[in-house]
Amino acid sequence: MPKIKTKRAAAKRFKATGTGKLKRNKAYKSHILTKKSTKRKRNLRKAAMTDETNIKNMKKVLPYL
Repeated sequence: MPKIKTKRAAAKRFKATGTGKLKRNKAYKSHILTKKSTKRKRNLRKAAMTDETNIKNMKKVLPYL
């Protein structure tokens, strides 16, 4: 069987944790920051785990991660 190609765009955005979960950064932090509160921007800094509903799709996109 041939190897499966990894989707490079996804590989740059997700990292695997020690337990095998996928870590991601939050969206909406790049521009139009003036109308967002300081609290909201601070919470966007923190990394988040990929939701369980997306894990099946992510395994297809990132077969070796």
